[in-house]
Amino acid sequence: GKAFGWYEVQDPIEDTCCLNYSSGTTGVPKGVMITHLAYVANTTQYAHLHELHPDTVERNKKGIRKWLCFLPMYHAMAQTIFIAGGPKRGIPVYVMKKFDFVQMLESVQKFKITTLNMVPPIVVALAKSPLSRKYDLSSITDIGSGAAPLSGEVVKEAEALWPKGNVHLGQGWGMTEATCSILGCDPNKREPSSSVGELNANCSAMIMSTDGKAELPIGERGEIWVQAPNLMKGYWGKPTATSEMFIDLPSGRWMRTGDIAYVDGEGRFFIVDRMKELIKVKGNQVAPAELEAVLLEHPQLADACVVGVTMQGEEVPRAYLVPKEGERVVGEQVAGWLADRVSRFKRLSGGVVLVDGVPKNPSGKLLRNVLRERAKQEVGDKDAKL
Repeated sequence: GKAFGWYEVQDPIEDTCCLNYSSGTTGVPKGVMITHLAYVANTTQYAHLHELHPDTVERNKKGIRKWLCFLPMYHAMAQTIFIAGGPKRGIPVYVMKKFDFVQMLESVQKFKITTLNMVPPIVVALAKSPLSRKYDLSSITDIGSGAAPLSGEVVKEAEALWPKGNVHLGQGWGMTEATCSILGCDPNKREPSSSVGELNANCSAMIMSTDGKAELPIGERGEIWVQAPNLMKGYWGKPTATSEMFIDLPSGRWMRTGDIAYVDGEGRFFIVDRMKELIKVKGNQVAPAELEAVLLEHPQLADACVVGVTMQGEEVPRAYLVPKEGERVVGEQVAGWLADRVSRFKRLSGGVVLVDGVPKNPSGKLLRNVLRERAKQEVGDKDAKL
């Protein structure tokens, strides 16, 4: 080790610690420069949030906690939680070579894992797969989810794998440009199942109109702007893209996140969807994630992805659905079922397609751009048949 020329940090505020790449789900991935200060700040914020629980320190000392990592190590969530967060708190982390749902369940049973930190597609699989009930998961005390919105119904389904009240699923929210997280759930509270929690320590946020001209009141949907010590230095080699992310106001420098959300009177945030993913139907904004959340309440469906497709010059929602194993699903019936539960402009006027699976990146985010292109080839500018 002595022969290796280790880099000595000169300025933790300016020196880049790691270069993580954005997911690229709505565009080309960009290198995100995270400084040493940002990395330490976010790791400390995450630890502080979880240590608010009165028995956390004692449980850590006794070695009761065990974490399981199956996310790719180049992912911001894996780095902050498992590479830095676990060791900082003295918690052992069991690492899987790659994600496999059955192996995940086997590992929980074999190593008595206490905490699962997941992304929504894995939570959906956990909640809906019959395999989940074939393994002993009784060692689990808490589960978390981040990286994308998760519906309240799926949260309840996942929690139902354990006796009522034993396990709580807490959601968080963040982005690669914020090292990992900005919002998280206080372990002493029981947030609404669809909430992604409250602001981390030393973080500020406001909900702005999508044109960036006005801050919106409680309950109204808009883009989240944030201030925090864990924000990125900028995009590597892309000064223009960096300048587009940050806005200087009298109250300081704010970062535009591109996520649509709202906040309630108690400071709890609720994510709607990415701005770039919104489908504009006759002047109305439709969030694909919102429709997917409703579709996942259907008893015959295992997964869903909604995209916008232009037909007769107008954009409409189109769904790609994954039936549960052994279920005979009729697309038109599912479309009718959804129509009874949403506003008219949110109906699946672009049609329904049954598929074996929906495309996702290694961190579990839906690759809507892949299905958006498929929809364009299948029905672009044709009449809907539903």
